[in-house]
Amino acid sequence: MNYLVLALFSAIGTWFLTALGSSTVFFFKKLNDKILNMMLGFSSGIMIAASFFSLLAPAIDLAPHLPWLITSLGFLSGGIILILCDILLIKVNKHREFSSSKKRCAMLVSSITLHNIPEGLVVGVAFGALKGQELTFDNVIMPFSIALAIGLQNFPEGAAVSIPLRREGFSILKSFFYGQLSGMVEPVSAFLGALLVGFFSPILPFALSFAAGAMIFVVLKELVPESEKDGGYFASLGALLGFTCMMMLDVALG
Repeated sequence: MNYLVLALFSAIGTWFLTALGSSTVFFFKKLNDKILNMMLGFSSGIMIAASFFSLLAPAIDLAPHLPWLITSLGFLSGGIILILCDILLIKVNKHREFSSSKKRCAMLVSSITLHNIPEGLVVGVAFGALKGQELTFDNVIMPFSIALAIGLQNFPEGAAVSIPLRREGFSILKSFFYGQLSGMVEPVSAFLGALLVGFFSPILPFALSFAAGAMIFVVLKELVPESEKDGGYFASLGALLGFTCMMMLDVALG
């Protein structure tokens, strides 16, 4: 097995853990609004934590020059692109039926998918660095550790997609399908990252911060307002728990 095959199979494992996280939606038949709001808040907390610990912090470390500028431009670009997409969806809504619920779901899935593309590239680039080397336990343990860390982080992220979709009235099967679908880009981007490591390495800092900006926009524009509709502290508590969960995974796994 060469480094390309290892990169592909490792990224398939990260997608599997995303699907496993999305499968949590099968355990909830019918929940009251307070619990659903807490889950929506939990998803918000996960996305906020992931945007920093999984995306911005690594982007700052990877940037060779002017990390503050590269990450700032990437972060703002991610948010601005989604703002433009939001404006486009509003215009489309004027010409055909496109509910705010569908718009919110589309933005949620797209933001998590954007987040998974650079993560897949990180896995691929890590394995691509092994090109030309003899594959031994000592030199493959590092890229495997990176893939495992990203995969474990993907578990709550899968839930962060499927549970809000269920909240919006999607069926359990559709909620699961779209949740796991957001992780399917990782094997593709990992393979490309390993194949074209010299090309993707320089753009990783910008790509990571771009995904972070997109995620923060979705949280602020869509998830937080929706979770706070009924008032109370359930959504806020869920956000705190989600942030803590994701932070513990990222810090513990390095």
